[in-house]
Amino acid sequence: MKKINLGIIGLGNRGYGLLYYVLLEMDEFNIVALTDTYSDRIEQAQQLCKSKKNIEPKGYESADDLLQDDNVDAVLIASSWETHIPLAIKAMQNNVAVALEVGGSSDLQTLWDLVDTYEKTKTPLMFMENCCYGRLELMTLNMVQNNVLGEIVYAHGAYAHDLRDEITFGKINRHYRLNNYIKRNSENYPTHEIGPIAKILNINNGNRFLSLSSHASKSVGLNKFLENHDKSKLELPNNIKFNQGDIVNTQILCANGELVSIKLDTTLPRYYSREFFVQGTKGLVNEENMSVFLESDIEPDDHFNWGKNFNNVDKYYEKYDHPIWKEYLNNGVRAGHDGMDYLVFKAFADALIEGREMPIDVYDAATWMAITALSEQSLATGSQVQYFPDFTRGKWIYEQDTKI
Repeated sequence: MKKINLGIIGLGNRGYGLLYYVLLEMDEFNIVALTDTYSDRIEQAQQLCKSKKNIEPKGYESADDLLQDDNVDAVLIASSWETHIPLAIKAMQNNVAVALEVGGSSDLQTLWDLVDTYEKTKTPLMFMENCCYGRLELMTLNMVQNNVLGEIVYAHGAYAHDLRDEITFGKINRHYRLNNYIKRNSENYPTHEIGPIAKILNINNGNRFLSLSSHASKSVGLNKFLENHDKSKLELPNNIKFNQGDIVNTQILCANGELVSIKLDTTLPRYYSREFFVQGTKGLVNEENMSVFLESDIEPDDHFNWGKNFNNVDKYYEKYDHPIWKEYLNNGVRAGHDGMDYLVFKAFADALIEGREMPIDVYDAATWMAITALSEQSLATGSQVQYFPDFTRGKWIYEQDTKI
């Protein structure tokens, strides 16, 4: 089997974690080059490669230098959000295939630049949204494609994750979220929730997002959290203010009539959830209580007494598990976010080696990342409606076979 010589840009929590748990465990990749803003991270990653695989990837002082290495076939971009698109563009211009980690974009023009560069160079790019490969999400996709849920009307998702430590410790932990929460107010991390929903709704493949509007709550969660911490030790001023609302709700309208809602909830005490929810004319799937409600299966009193069926998803896995997960369970689930990380990198590697289109392509990336910029504009103008660019330039109307 042909192997991919992979370089990694960004060795913080995400980049290093992927290296440790996923990439060094996959036969499809040779790790040949590493870079980060901080030299100690490069050295730590090199030591990991030496201890786990007895390999010695080259360390580079800058991403530009790494992208000039003729030995690099593909690059994982796992650096800060603001650097994702400029680095992806440089990689494609250098004929280096791109595995682009997730995040939102604060600027629509750079997304057009990303699409234009891909169309000019045809260098493969995949947006590495691992949640598209979650077991529940893929089962729901399979159910939708087989008309089990009927015609889809509504979907909801969230990035609901208590990140108060990660954000406020940003200076001492060298994490980029802090500046975003100080300066911006937006749906800053939309793709975990919107990615699986977009695939289910055939966005850019016979359907598209038309418009959105966003509403944000006040911002008090991080300041309350900091009342119990010494701000000087965190290298933060005593009068620090955060612009990012604690809760951001965004509503999206689709060309085919579906309504989508997504929520950002990262600065208040809470449990982790993506609140994945898909509802059609025959039933629904709900992550929050891990249940499937099908009209064809219910008893007479189930509409009002559904609680007894919470956590019934296992029996539906038996019937509707996606073929990807059936094979995965037979072969053994790997580490990394309940196995999703391996699947998304396996999909990238297989498409690159076999010369196929990427299952999450540049048009998906641009459309999903645009939510951040559009939500910021909506919030800044009193929640006015904002309109999605059509990054496909009209090609979305032509339905094709799903790529996942």
